[in-house]
Amino acid sequence: MGPFRRLVLLTWLLCAVACAAQTELPRAPGRTHELSLPEYTSELDHLASLTGQLSKPQQVPDILNQIPVSWRVQTSGQAFEIPAQWLRNGLAAWQKKPDQAELDSIATQLRTLRSQALAFQAAPADVGQQRALMNRILAGSEFHQVHGPTWLDRLKQRAVQLLIRLLGRAFASSAIPTISNVLIYGLMVAALLVLAYWMYRTVREGAQLETLMRSPLPVSSKEWTVWMAEARAAAGRGNWRDAIHLAYWCGISFLEAGGAWRPDRARTPREYLRLLPPASQHLPALRDLTRNFERVWYGTHEANASAFDQSLAQLEKLGCPSN
Repeated sequence: MGPFRRLVLLTWLLCAVACAAQTELPRAPGRTHELSLPEYTSELDHLASLTGQLSKPQQVPDILNQIPVSWRVQTSGQAFEIPAQWLRNGLAAWQKKPDQAELDSIATQLRTLRSQALAFQAAPADVGQQRALMNRILAGSEFHQVHGPTWLDRLKQRAVQLLIRLLGRAFASSAIPTISNVLIYGLMVAALLVLAYWMYRTVREGAQLETLMRSPLPVSSKEWTVWMAEARAAAGRGNWRDAIHLAYWCGISFLEAGGAWRPDRARTPREYLRLLPPASQHLPALRDLTRNFERVWYGTHEANASAFDQSLAQLEKLGCPSN
């Protein structure tokens, strides 16, 4: 081959290399996407749409090129690293063996990630009203003498533990002939006396505390407006069973605050019904409210928005505003 031909061949090779370098290469999958929370949610929606339209294994490589190894989601002052390898593995498995169950699993996981992202965006629940109510209850006189173990209680506990350890050593060495049986029996009697005295003091102190807190707090100690707010909050979370339960106690607190009966937290729902006279205008509404509550709380009736709306309607009939 002459010098001229070698020069032409070398020139042709250089041109080919230059053209290849200018060709756009596919995005390497080994990367991390940095996204904001709304962008992350949109990307999940986009991937869910793409995987939902899959019909041929040949479509998988195009989707894989759009999936990173992980997503780095930036929020206000925080960053989360969310792996995406599970999605790549799932699509690769479907490419080898197309199976609708695999696609359903991928769609479920994408929906779960999206729900978690939306939940993180939601504002935290305001528990200030409940905290203020708890502080008012704990500030009552019946809680003034309620406290944890005192130094005297801890001293008693240590003395009992020491006595038990001494008895254990004595029993372990009781086979030694030098230890008198009288000493062993004496220690047993002393331990029983100390234990009996400790039990007597414990029962006596417990009885004093029970006398101090004779009965649990009545339902009306929590205002009916607080019950209603908690019921609305539970309904907002889609927790219909708790919402109906709280709506029922809202009605009981409303009637109790109005003097329908003497407060007593130990009553059952049926006992509350029997307290109203047959001629009471509130009896039909309370009966329906109770029946709806019992079906959901104790029975097998489905708890849903319709059942919660029925409870609100009965509260309105009682004269308890539900808005």
